[in-house]
Amino acid sequence: MFERYRRLGSLATALMDIVLINLAFAVAYWVRYDLQWFRAVDPVYDAPFRVYVPFALVLTVLLMITYKLGGVYDQPRGASWLDEVYALVGGTTTGIVIIMAITFWFRPLVYSRLMFIWAGGMIVALLSLSRLIKRWVWESLMRRGIGVDRVLIVGAGEVGRKLMRNIVGQPELGYQVIGFVDDDPERNRTDIGRFKAFGGINNLPHAVQEEAIDEVIITLPWMYHRKILGIMRQCEREQVRARIVPDLFQLALSRVDIEDLGGIPIIGVKEISITGWNLAFKRASDIVLSLAGLILLSPLILLISVAIKLDSPGPILFKQVRVGKGGRRFVFYKFRSMRQGAEEERPQLADRDEVVGPTFKIRHDPRCTRVGRFVRRTSLDELPQLYNVLRGEMSLVGPRPAIPLEVEQYQEWHLRRLEISPGITGLWQVSGRSRLTFDEMCLLDIYYLENWSPLLDLKIALKTIPAILVGTGAY
Repeated sequence: MFERYRRLGSLATALMDIVLINLAFAVAYWVRYDLQWFRAVDPVYDAPFRVYVPFALVLTVLLMITYKLGGVYDQPRGASWLDEVYALVGGTTTGIVIIMAITFWFRPLVYSRLMFIWAGGMIVALLSLSRLIKRWVWESLMRRGIGVDRVLIVGAGEVGRKLMRNIVGQPELGYQVIGFVDDDPERNRTDIGRFKAFGGINNLPHAVQEEAIDEVIITLPWMYHRKILGIMRQCEREQVRARIVPDLFQLALSRVDIEDLGGIPIIGVKEISITGWNLAFKRASDIVLSLAGLILLSPLILLISVAIKLDSPGPILFKQVRVGKGGRRFVFYKFRSMRQGAEEERPQLADRDEVVGPTFKIRHDPRCTRVGRFVRRTSLDELPQLYNVLRGEMSLVGPRPAIPLEVEQYQEWHLRRLEISPGITGLWQVSGRSRLTFDEMCLLDIYYLENWSPLLDLKIALKTIPAILVGTGAY
């Protein structure tokens, strides 16, 4: 389904590009000849727009060819907006250079070179903006389940959960995990977040039909190759696509490094990304940014402190023991958002818990104060955590800091989220916050650990801003 929608989207994008290229050419003419930015037009070389129309049409054809050859309309699944812009810049530059060469070969003294440079810039700007809007529309549709491939995973071991983490962490891939089948009775009876457990592998045909599955992904070890072949044949009979994740020598897929050596694939084991200089860079960034935040936001911190003190009796800060990297415990700080003694009331509210798993969340918590509801909805209650970041107990970006009671209830695979310092924000916050199940939070946290990069931190930080402003899932 995703591929069908993507082909339709590519066709619509190409048609829109034709319109925008000619619009950009007209705007470039207006900027060059009417506004005359940066350099005035010599009256001798003044030319009406109609003399440029043939070149605009030729440029349109040239660009559509260079875009097609440059892969502008064949971006890989999950390609970022910057990848698209990079391809656009390459194709547009090639087309502009060719049209300038054609123009000055035939009529070198009539046409403005700056005009074509303006056209190139306008084309890149308009087409990049159109792709940003297309992505927003596309992501809105995918959030509603439109245009996504419904996936069933065979095998809920480490490889299967790794696949779930990658899909949850990259919604732009266009996959929606519906559930999984597994012959291990300890796995096939318990859902993982909203991913349903459909029982043993013999239930695969029923699950495919009942859930309208588009694709089956097999994550079984190679020792079960006969079973894998049987599953592939079942998928053929059900007319669904089947693919296999290779469990290479039982290596964790997060650590598999594949290089191409003159056409020969070489498989190795890559290092965990948050070590050495990467860890030093992340820590240095945390120190600089948290210190700057505490200084620049000190007036706001003071204002919130006064509001909390005037609103209800009790301390300004809420202190709680949390579990950090490696299971080490530390004192966690937040602005107090509940009435004094709220922690003692938690057992009486246990039946109202809205999160599946060890965490505890209530949408309309009766313990919240008036100021508390506001600072929670806007995430301003988390500002004191900048002090935890400065002390090295937390990071600006990372997993949600857990309380000891939660950690005691962790399954073995949940413990991986403790391999990195917890953060003020993270993938869990920009992907739904309190609307996520606990297992989905863990999947996102482990995905972050396995795929960390400064660019990923920047992406999460930028996505946090609209998440806070909208207040989606914050309670």
